[in-house]
Amino acid sequence: MRDAAAEQGVADRRVLDALAGIPRELFVPESEAADVYQDRPVSLPHDQTTSQPSLIAAMVEALELDSDDVALEIGAGYGFQTALLAALCRYVWAIEWWSDLAHAARANLAAHGVSNAEVAAGDGHAGWPEHAPFHGIIISAATPQVPPGLTQQLAEGGRLVAPVGSRSSALVTVYDQQQGRLRVRRELVPARFVEMAGGDGGERRTRR
Repeated sequence: MRDAAAEQGVADRRVLDALAGIPRELFVPESEAADVYQDRPVSLPHDQTTSQPSLIAAMVEALELDSDDVALEIGAGYGFQTALLAALCRYVWAIEWWSDLAHAARANLAAHGVSNAEVAAGDGHAGWPEHAPFHGIIISAATPQVPPGLTQQLAEGGRLVAPVGSRSSALVTVYDQQQGRLRVRRELVPARFVEMAGGDGGERRTRR
């Protein structure tokens, strides 16, 4: 996974080292474990996917997380990206729409020994205001625009990475927060993502 990420332009040694230290087989369904170290997306229940490791690494690298930062993840899936974030910053608050996936992510993170991450089932559009502001926010699903609630929870100078567009066509975009306004910093890569669920004003659901 490290080599594939490096070949795709990921240069941050902290990200590459953290990626190499995560056993991906812990974070995918058993039926997908055979080819887990190929650089490809993996299918999850509910027609969800976890992106190829090189893309995950590129998006996480763009957050420029420091060891004392706090991150918010929207779309935890089975927890692979959560584990990568947790290896790079002080704490990760993660939200997953599907409660069974959130449960699996918590179990997988515990099996990997991750103690600085919390996964809740809920609507990612609402974010997690109790723990804001966040130094980095990463959205792992296509969205037509960055939800306003997430913009409000991003710290001044913080970074937000999101695939902006539709399921069939999204552009992974890096933003930063300057003087209370979200500003496009750069565009990473076109990609395909599942669409972000929710957005009907629902609040965060129960952790369990």
